[in-house]
Amino acid sequence: MKLHEYQAKQVLGDFGVPTPRGEVASTPAGAKAIAERLGKPVVVKAQVLMGGRGKAGGIKPAQNPDEAAAAAESILGKRLVSPQNPQGLVAEKVLVEEAVPIQSEYYIGITIDRTLQRNVVMVSKQGGMDIEEVAAQNPAAIATVAIDPLLGLTDYAVREVLYAAGIPQEQVRPLSGIVHGLYRAYIAIDANLAEINPCAVLSDGRIIAADAKITLDENALFRQKRLEAFREESIEDPIEEEASKRGIAYVRLGGDIGVIGNGAGLVMCTVDEVARAGGRPANFLDIGGGARAERVRQAVELVLMDPNVKGLLFNIFGGITRGDEVAQGILEAFATLEVKIPVVVRLAGTHAEEGRAMLQNTPLIPAETMQEAARKIVALAAEAQV
Repeated sequence: MKLHEYQAKQVLGDFGVPTPRGEVASTPAGAKAIAERLGKPVVVKAQVLMGGRGKAGGIKPAQNPDEAAAAAESILGKRLVSPQNPQGLVAEKVLVEEAVPIQSEYYIGITIDRTLQRNVVMVSKQGGMDIEEVAAQNPAAIATVAIDPLLGLTDYAVREVLYAAGIPQEQVRPLSGIVHGLYRAYIAIDANLAEINPCAVLSDGRIIAADAKITLDENALFRQKRLEAFREESIEDPIEEEASKRGIAYVRLGGDIGVIGNGAGLVMCTVDEVARAGGRPANFLDIGGGARAERVRQAVELVLMDPNVKGLLFNIFGGITRGDEVAQGILEAFATLEVKIPVVVRLAGTHAEEGRAMLQNTPLIPAETMQEAARKIVALAAEAQV
């Protein structure tokens, strides 16, 4: 679960990380009132869960309350589109916060390194831009240190990573406090990613978190009651929100080939096969083990909520999940939903023969293997668009 910038800053503030003064508004009048309370130039920032907000017109400076209102009006209700998120997201809130004189920008992040099987701290002097770009173009610019799972984040580990990143001596002490605060927040709220980018050095020497990004482990929300309240606002995509309500694992990927399978590994392989066949997967959807007909019908409904989907691929390997139950769910979906796109079905394993028999003499296209299914649906979707 991702947090909006203002939510992430609230969390970091609780752990001693300094942030600019600011409040959230959902109307131009609210933005103007906040700017009046702050009594200085402000920055109006769209609160959407996407990168590249600035290039998309989602961040605007304002010298006075009237300009803040105008900036908010130009952002609120608008769909912001960026290279990272070509589908775009509609801004429903803005963060109005004091403009700060930034002298230099750093990046500080904590996440899980699955190769090392440890949390790691990352620091770079090249803050203010996407860390993925820095990693791709100049990986040596990112200093990393693994966190000892027994000792936690020690002072010497913090100094090690700051010195390795080339942080000036006079800034090591204040930055150490920010890194420790970020780590305390990361552990306390069960995060799997916490970033400050940029971590801004101001002209008066102060160092603050000018922007923040936090992603939580949803499996730990049962013990994060306070953050559970952020959940509704922090769903990035309306279909993902609906899938969450239904208890179905769904991630929107932005392509046009819908994918439904059982088991995360099988679905990921299917997504890869669709890409290998020249298609663009629209989603990841795992119906899970033992999925019965109604759950399959709901999964089809979720995939069809995406207007970009031009073809649907089922890849089911029956173990706990029975092929005939899946077939029944597909038939129910066709009976109750208006399915106008080609659908390819690959069934294998438990009761697969029975399932395939149920699907005979229907518009569904059978496939023997995952690779064959991927090739068929990509070709059929392309034909349908001609």
